[in-house]
Amino acid sequence: MDFPRLAIAIALCFLIFVLWEIFFIDREAVQPPSESQQAEQMAKEEPFNKYLEKDTIDKKVMPGLMPDLMSGKDDLLKPVKAARTITVNTPLYSVRISEKGAVFNDFILKDYKENGGDDSPLYQMISPEVHDKGTVLLGLAGNSLPGLKYAVFNVDRNAESVNISNQSEEITFSWVSENGVVVEKRFIFSPDTYLIGLNVTIKNGSYQTIQDNLILSLMKTYSTTTTMYGFEGPSALINNSLEQIKAKKIKDKNIYTGTLEWVAVQDRYFMSSIISTKPVEASMRLFLSQDDVLLEAQYMQPETVIQPGMQHGYEYKLFFGPKSTKILKQCGYNLSKAIDFGMFDFIAKPCLWFMNFLYSIIPNYGVAIILLTMVTKIILWPLGTKSYKSMAEMKKIQPLMMGIREKYKHDKKKMNEEVMALYKTYKVNPVGGCLPMIVQIPVFFALYRMLYEAIELRHAPFLGWITDLSAPDRLFDFNISIPLMQPPYGIPVLTIIMGATMFLQQQMAPSVGDPTQAKMMKFMPIIFTAIFINFSSGLVLYWLINNILSIAQQYYITKK
Repeated sequence: MDFPRLAIAIALCFLIFVLWEIFFIDREAVQPPSESQQAEQMAKEEPFNKYLEKDTIDKKVMPGLMPDLMSGKDDLLKPVKAARTITVNTPLYSVRISEKGAVFNDFILKDYKENGGDDSPLYQMISPEVHDKGTVLLGLAGNSLPGLKYAVFNVDRNAESVNISNQSEEITFSWVSENGVVVEKRFIFSPDTYLIGLNVTIKNGSYQTIQDNLILSLMKTYSTTTTMYGFEGPSALINNSLEQIKAKKIKDKNIYTGTLEWVAVQDRYFMSSIISTKPVEASMRLFLSQDDVLLEAQYMQPETVIQPGMQHGYEYKLFFGPKSTKILKQCGYNLSKAIDFGMFDFIAKPCLWFMNFLYSIIPNYGVAIILLTMVTKIILWPLGTKSYKSMAEMKKIQPLMMGIREKYKHDKKKMNEEVMALYKTYKVNPVGGCLPMIVQIPVFFALYRMLYEAIELRHAPFLGWITDLSAPDRLFDFNISIPLMQPPYGIPVLTIIMGATMFLQQQMAPSVGDPTQAKMMKFMPIIFTAIFINFSSGLVLYWLINNILSIAQQYYITKK
């Protein structure tokens, strides 16, 4: 009897609750969320959007679809704006700028060629590996503006090309984020300089504060194989001091901070650079791709805070051009400090200036090198004279020294005592012929670096088969490889003549007392010839003329 009563009680309670809900409870209309509430909800969902952005990157979704993905719309397959490419032509260069990132895809120098041939194409500063990604990239270190990295900008020009011949012109690329932030890259091109103005403006039209570090990046193909002849790679002027970072050091240290005037990526003859018009405490950051093929050199500004409704501007200069001392000095901003000839830079730069001065009188750099070598030899003539006099005195007592060595060959101590007594008797300094030569070594290394890196010698002809003083001399062009020789393969005429002059010099010098050393010295001309076989013909020409002048001076001093 208890169970039926319990069931009836439960049913009556349920009926009472239903009737009360129908007749006595007033229903309130459900209002849709306001726009401000929706915005607040989207802000709360921002972490999810960030993960969504990462996912879309992994799936390689086209950059033009990113705004739709970020806003959560369903119509992901609507047409995407195609990125246009604008070509800017000046008398000095031609540059192609893509709306995708507003980056440089091509940069062609009109006064320089890829090689010395008449049918050679013009020099392209941006290698094919960088074309798609481009260079002069814009970003924020903290990614506080999602979508910027893959943004497609709008350019303020309808024409596909712009010709600049008489006066400077501005071209503006702009992009608007989904939350109302406007980013502008305004380029200023001039007809008579390799400097390009770049003004970056960020207008914060969102409801959130932007607090981040602006980054401009240079991209370049890069070899981790360090050249032994000169410097190639990233550099910067920090605290008024030149920093040159070799490939092997990047993985150990990739951030350099200080008063940063410019960041550059250099090769043997050309460089690209980002210059701050107002140097501040900033950083250069360096990154290598996993395969060590691409180098990214970043100029990172100090952190900037942009409140909603406010804007901030950054002023830069870009330089894409030759490493010519004259051109870099005209550009200013201490760009000429990018040219550094190493330990003996203070000797090399006056020699470069004097070589260019000689070229302005006689327009042939081969003749300028010969005259430069002659002037250098005249300046060092007193040292050479002292050296050759000492060598002549050593040659006179050579028979006596041979007799002492033969007499005391089983008593080294006694032999050395007798040789020193001989030097004292005839007042001969055994190192008198070496010290003046050692003093001349810095001059050789200074000229060596200068002649290797001077862009003035690039594709500069001399005479006959020597059509490029920056390349090894080759008579004829063989189709077979030659040991120790780098292509092209041919007869290194200048190098062979240089080796012959070294052999002649060796015959004029007094023989070395030690027979083992004498045998080794006989191979020196052959060794030097093998080393110089791949050196630039300009450097070989200098060494050849120096040898000829040294032979003449030594002959004159000996006869006198």
